[in-house]
Amino acid sequence: MKVAIIPARGGSKRIPRKNIRLFAGKPIIAHSIGTAIESGCFDRVIVSTDDPEIAAVAREWGAETPFLRPPSIADDHTGTNAVVKHALGWLVDQGTPADLACCLYATAPFVQARYLQEGLVRLIESGRSYSFTVTSFPFPVQRAVRINADGAVEAIWPENIFRRSQDLEEAFHDAGQFYWGTAEAFLNDVVVFSPASVPIVLPRHLVQDIDTFEDWRRAELMFRVLQEEQASCPS
Repeated sequence: MKVAIIPARGGSKRIPRKNIRLFAGKPIIAHSIGTAIESGCFDRVIVSTDDPEIAAVAREWGAETPFLRPPSIADDHTGTNAVVKHALGWLVDQGTPADLACCLYATAPFVQARYLQEGLVRLIESGRSYSFTVTSFPFPVQRAVRINADGAVEAIWPENIFRRSQDLEEAFHDAGQFYWGTAEAFLNDVVVFSPASVPIVLPRHLVQDIDTFEDWRRAELMFRVLQEEQASCPS
């Protein structure tokens, strides 16, 4: 069995009620739920939440909420893997264990069905524990600077300041959309950011972290442009 697990706790602080706040006309979690269903990858799409209102919204948009997440794994310090392990353990207890799971974030409106499908194929064909989305940094990270205690700028890696950008290795970062994995890997805490994983590389225009109101505004503007571009393309 293949299951999507969407973590969505109720206590977000920087953007209150973040997981069900309207994004481009519908609750942001609805985008993730809809894309998961559209992909055809999953036997079940489950939202893990501690919040009855979020659970009701999730069901309205087509997801299951077969349990409420216990408070012990619903605070600011709970890691994603603990949430996935709880959901997978619940499925085992119900006699319906999953073989493969995909942790899909509730605040990932740019996620596309084709990348979920690619992630599943790459996971299976690679024989690795995980596949997850990454994107490239727009500027060489090797030439990053910091602001020191005196308020002055200094290079983090001074040896790279005078090297040409094209001579520096391309670097990638987690795109924060989804993480496919075997149930065994999640349950045994296999580390995601390791050679146990294969990457699904996304273009940068499909990636935007949403942690602040400024992030939210930028994401909505990007999303609107993307929709307009898709609408103008001939089918």
